[in-house]
Amino acid sequence: MMAMAKGPRQLSGKRIIVTGGSSGVGRAVAADLTRRGARVLVTARRDERLRALVERGDAEAFLAGDICDPPTRQQIVATAAEHFGGIDGVVAAAGGGAIGRFCDLAPATFARILDLDFLAQAELVRECLPWLATGHDPVIVLVGSILGLHPLPLHGEYCAAKAALRSLAGTLRTELADDGIGVLLVNLGPTESEFWEGLLAGQKPPWSRGHRMPADRAARSITRAMERRRRDVTPGWQAVGYAIAARLAPWLIDAAASRHLRRDQPDPRR
Repeated sequence: MMAMAKGPRQLSGKRIIVTGGSSGVGRAVAADLTRRGARVLVTARRDERLRALVERGDAEAFLAGDICDPPTRQQIVATAAEHFGGIDGVVAAAGGGAIGRFCDLAPATFARILDLDFLAQAELVRECLPWLATGHDPVIVLVGSILGLHPLPLHGEYCAAKAALRSLAGTLRTELADDGIGVLLVNLGPTESEFWEGLLAGQKPPWSRGHRMPADRAARSITRAMERRRRDVTPGWQAVGYAIAARLAPWLIDAAASRHLRRDQPDPRR
């Protein structure tokens, strides 16, 4: 049994894997961790982007591959452990989405979203656990979404995956406490990323517009939360407002979503 460390977590020297490191919050977190002195291995599918990140000095090492592929996950962990001599943290920031009514989307799309946004992240964490258990003040960061707090229509698969990620964070936080492994859940709101460009199906809903938090600002919120040993963090006033509504008045979210859905997505059966 390892006692949970006290005081701020020192990120300098920490050996950390960051998934989804080729763009958006994943890339920004990798860069901010590196600025704070961490040793970072980034992973994503786009080799050239990861290589550029390392060449800029925003990460120490990279490994390209599909995190949904089990041998790739094993290789990521093995490469990080060999390169760094151990693993002190993992930031699960990879993800994707699809837009459409649940009844209209293909089962294969549902399976891919659940794999990418939940199962692959969870299994990577599982692969890391033996190393984290012997790491220095280790931490797991699960990058979720405010839609894991309360769902919206046309995002069914994504909402289900992020709600599952939230539940996993709660489970791990309790199970791993005696091992001294911290668990941070990130509830992201609208954030600069390539999410809409990478949709597996559908297109951006008309109501999904407005200000998006810069990825580097979200990343700073995440790394500060890691330092402060937070259990969860919700970066940005829009995300905080949604989280409050989800807890105190979820019916307001449902009413607004239903109004937009009727106006912008008429039921084809009518």
